[in-house]
Amino acid sequence: MAEYNHKEIEPKWQQYWKQNETFKASVDKSKPKFYTLDMFPYPSGAGLHVGHPLGYIATDIVTRHKRNKGFNVMHPMGFDAFGLPAEQYAIQTGQHPAITTKQNIERYKEQLENIGFAFDWDKEVQTCDPKYYRWTQWIFMQIFNSWYDYDAAKARSIDELTRLFSQEGNANINAACDDDTPEFTADSWNSMSEEQQQQMLLKYRLTYLSETAVNWCPELGTVLSNDEVKDGFSERGGYPVIRKKMKQWSMRITAYAERLLQGLEGIDWPEPLKEMQRNWIGKSKGAEVRFQVENSSLEIEVFTTRIDTIFGVTFLSLAPESELTAQLTTADQKEAVEAYVAQAATRSERDRMSDVKTISGVFTGSYAINPFNGEKIPVWVADYVLAGYGTGAVMAVPCGDQRDYDFAKHFDLPIVPVIKDADISEKADPTKEGTMINSGFLDGLSCKEAIDKAIAFAEEKGVGKGKINYRIRDAIFARQRYWGEPVPVYFKNDIPYLVDEKDLPVILPEIDKYLPTEDGDPPLGRAENFTYTPAGESEAYPLELSTMPGWAGSSWYWYRYMDAHNEEAFIDKDVQAYWENVDLYIGGSEHATGHLLYSRFWNKVLFDLGHVNQEEPFKKLINQGMIQGRSNLVYRYQQSRNIVPTDMPDGTLGLKGEFKPSNLFVSKGIYDTLKRQGKKKIEEFKRLILEQHGKEYVDSLHFNEEEQDLTFSILHVNVNIVKNDILDEEAFRNSGPDLKNAIFLKEEDKYICGWEVEKMSKRYGNVVNPDDIVEKYGADTLRLYEMFLGPLEQFKPWNTNGIDGVKKFLNKLWRLFHDKEGNLAVSDEAPNKEELKSLHKTIKKAEEDIERYSFNTSVSTFMICVNELSALHCNKRAILEDLLVVISPYAPHITEELWAKIGHETSIIHAAYPQFNEEHLKEDDIEYPVMINGKMRSKLLVSSDLSKADIEAAALADETVQKWLEGKAPKKVIVVPNKIVNLVV
Repeated sequence: MAEYNHKEIEPKWQQYWKQNETFKASVDKSKPKFYTLDMFPYPSGAGLHVGHPLGYIATDIVTRHKRNKGFNVMHPMGFDAFGLPAEQYAIQTGQHPAITTKQNIERYKEQLENIGFAFDWDKEVQTCDPKYYRWTQWIFMQIFNSWYDYDAAKARSIDELTRLFSQEGNANINAACDDDTPEFTADSWNSMSEEQQQQMLLKYRLTYLSETAVNWCPELGTVLSNDEVKDGFSERGGYPVIRKKMKQWSMRITAYAERLLQGLEGIDWPEPLKEMQRNWIGKSKGAEVRFQVENSSLEIEVFTTRIDTIFGVTFLSLAPESELTAQLTTADQKEAVEAYVAQAATRSERDRMSDVKTISGVFTGSYAINPFNGEKIPVWVADYVLAGYGTGAVMAVPCGDQRDYDFAKHFDLPIVPVIKDADISEKADPTKEGTMINSGFLDGLSCKEAIDKAIAFAEEKGVGKGKINYRIRDAIFARQRYWGEPVPVYFKNDIPYLVDEKDLPVILPEIDKYLPTEDGDPPLGRAENFTYTPAGESEAYPLELSTMPGWAGSSWYWYRYMDAHNEEAFIDKDVQAYWENVDLYIGGSEHATGHLLYSRFWNKVLFDLGHVNQEEPFKKLINQGMIQGRSNLVYRYQQSRNIVPTDMPDGTLGLKGEFKPSNLFVSKGIYDTLKRQGKKKIEEFKRLILEQHGKEYVDSLHFNEEEQDLTFSILHVNVNIVKNDILDEEAFRNSGPDLKNAIFLKEEDKYICGWEVEKMSKRYGNVVNPDDIVEKYGADTLRLYEMFLGPLEQFKPWNTNGIDGVKKFLNKLWRLFHDKEGNLAVSDEAPNKEELKSLHKTIKKAEEDIERYSFNTSVSTFMICVNELSALHCNKRAILEDLLVVISPYAPHITEELWAKIGHETSIIHAAYPQFNEEHLKEDDIEYPVMINGKMRSKLLVSSDLSKADIEAAALADETVQKWLEGKAPKKVIVVPNKIVNLVV
C-alpha cells in the first residue's frame, strides 16, 4: 500500500527551498505586498517545545496562501538575542554570552527549518549582532536629539529647540519636559555656559538622565521594568526586588500618552489587548489641588478625579518614596517613618497596587490645611500611594474610596459623608450620582455640577486647576548588566554627549567576568579603556557603563527585516515606502504593556522625524493562545507505620507516625475507586493487591488500620513514556533509581495514568519536543495537528492521542495519487459533478477560513474532501491538482512532492489559488421533507430551479400527501426554499 515517507520527502524539499531561495523577498511593485511577522524568539537553551511553533505555523499558512493569491510576501525570522539567561549562565560558568547565544540560535534554526517554515532567512537579524545594534544605537541617538512639541503634536529636532531658546526663551514653548523646569528668557539662555545649556536640554530631550525611583534587583544586579516584576520578585529567577532611587536613563514615553491612546482606534488588534494598553496608559480627567502644610512654606500637590468630594478629605497620604515624606516627618516620628519607608522599598509597585488586604501606614507628625474649608488634616505615609502616579500624594476621602475607607477604619480616622443617601456604614460608596452634603458652597449640587464649580473655585483662588493625568510613567532605559547594547554616550564633566555617528557601533567590550565591579559599577566598568575620544580632542572620556534594556532591539526590528543588509541607513526610504509596515503580526498577549507599547512609541518618534512613513507598526495583530501541557500522573501508595493518637501543640488530638513511600503504584481507575470507598477501603485495597501480587507482598506493606485511611502521593511522569494514558512500565522503572523495583496495581492488565492540563514545563514532565514529533510523524503532520487542536486564539492542551488520525489523513491523500502497488496513477479524465462539488466546497471553505484566521476548521474540511474523493475513487488531475494547491499552505512537503510527481517543474508556491465556482455547489434536485401538522409524512424530490408555487403544487399532488389530507384542503402551506414544506390542516 502506498504511504507518505516523510523521512525522505521532507528533508528533500527543505533543501530545495534553501538552494532555490524560494521564499526570498524583494521589492516588486508589480504585485501587492503582504508583510507577515512573528514575534521573534529569545533563543533559550531549552530550544523549542511543541507549543512554540503554533503562531509560526499560522503565519506560515497565511503567507503561503497569499503567495498563491499573487501577493509579494515577506515572512522573515530572527532572534531577540540579548537577555538575562545567557548572562546568568555566563556568571555561573564564565562562558561568554555570545557563545551560548550562538549555540542556542543554531539549535533554534535547525528546529524551525525541520518544520518547513517559509522564512526568508536571508533577512535574518540577531539583536546581539553589532551590525544590527549599530542601528539600535543610531535610533537611540535620534530620540536623544529630539523633544516633543505639544502644539505641533510631534517630536522635533533638539536643534530647533536650541534655536527657539536663543530667540525667545522657553515661556511660550509648550513642550514635554521635567516638572522642575524653570522659566527663562532668551538672554538668560544665551548667557548660560555650555554645561548649563546641556543640563537644561536634558529636561526636554526624549531620552534623558535623571534621579528615578526604580525596581532594583540586587541578586540580578540590575534595574527591572514594572512588567518584569511579579509580587515583589523578579520574573526571571524569582529574586527579591526593592524600590530605590538611582540615576537612570529614561525615555519620555509620557509625551506620547494621548497619541498612543488615539492610535489604538485605527489598528485591528484584539480588544482585550487594546484595553490592557488603555489601562496602562491610564488617562483620567480631574484637577490638581495644593494643600498648604501647617506652619511651613511647603505645599502638598495632589491630583484627583473627584474634586467634588474635597470636603470629605480627612487625611493626606504620601508615597513612601516622595521627597516630601522626609521633609514633613517630625523628630518624634522620624524613627517610625524611616522604618516604614525601608519596609515599603521591598515591595514592587504592582504588588502595592494589587494587594488590597494589607493595610499599613505611618503618621508623619505634620498637618496640612484644606484650601476649601480651612480644616487641619493629618499627613500620613501609605504604600498604596505610588510616587509615579499623579503627584505621589493622595487626598484621602474615606467615604468614597475603599482603600481610604479601610485605612481610616484601621487607624481610627474620621469618615465624613459628602453625598446624600450614600450608605457608608460598612464600606465606601464611590457613586458619582447624588446630591452633595457637608460640602459648604457645593451643598445641593449634583456630583458633576460640584466638580465644575470646585475646579472654578480652585482656579479662582489660585489653589489648583483642572488637569488631564496619565498613569503611564517614563520608561527606564538602562540595565546594569553586560549582555546588552552599549549606550552610545560619553561623559564630559558629568554631562552626556553622543558619540559621532561615524564611530558606530560602540562595540560591547571584553571583560574578565560578568559581575559588577568591586566599587558597585555595572560589569562594563571592568572593561579596559572603555572610553571615547571625540574628533578634534585628545582627551578620552568615559563611556556609559549601563547597557540598553531588553526591549531596545525589539522596538524596531520589523524595519530592519525590510532592508537587512543596508550599511548606509537603518532602512532605505524607498524600500520602507513599499513594505510600509506589518500587515499581520502574531504573538502573545503577555507583551501588551512591554514590547507592543514601546514599539508603537519608537515607531511614532521615527515617523515624526520623517524616517518612516507609517505612524503605527502593526496593522493587524492576533494573540495566539498557549498550547498547554497534558501531564500524566501516577499514584504511589504511602504506607503508614506506627500511627498513634497524639496531643498536638494547639491542644487538639492528632495523629503521629511515619508515611513512607512504597514501591506500589496504583492505576488511575483503582485509585478513583479507593478514594470513593468508605470504611472498607483498606480491605478492598488488600484484596486487589492479593489478586495481582500475592499474600507475601500484601504482608510486606503497612496500613493505617486505626484510621481506615489510605494515603497516596501523586507524581508527574514523563509523557514520552506514556501512550494513550497507558504507562510503559519498563521505561518507568528505568527512569529513576528509586523506581527500578516499582510494582503496579493494574486494571485490565494495564497501568492507566491520570492526567492534568497545566503549563508545559520540564518540572511537570510534559514537555514535548517537536523534533520527536517530526521524526516519528513528519513536519506536515505536526503542522496540521497543531492547527487541528482548536482555534488559534484559544488555550488548548497538547494530546498526542489524536495525532495518528492526522498522519492517516496524509497517507490517504498520498493514496489518491497512487495505485495499490504504489505507482503514480493520475488520470486526465474529465471530473464528474460529485468530484467538482467536493473540490469547490473545499476551495471556498479553506479560503474563507484563512481570511478569518480560522485554521482548525480547514483541517476538518480537508479530511472530509479526501474521504469523499477516496469514496469516489477519484484520481483525476483536474481535481487533485487544485486540491494540492489548497492544502499546500498547511502541508507543504507532501504537496510539493505530489505536485512534482504529476509533472510540475516549479514549486507549488508559485501556483495560482484555484477559482471557486458557485455553479459546482448547486444541486440538480432537492429533497424536501413534507410536514403535515408538525409530523413528517412524505419526502419530495424536485428540481432545484422550481419556484415556491411549483414546489407547493408538487407537494399537494404527491400521493402520500393526498392520503394524509383525506380530501381536505390545507389551511396553510409554507415552503422554505431548499429546506422544507409545511402543511397545516
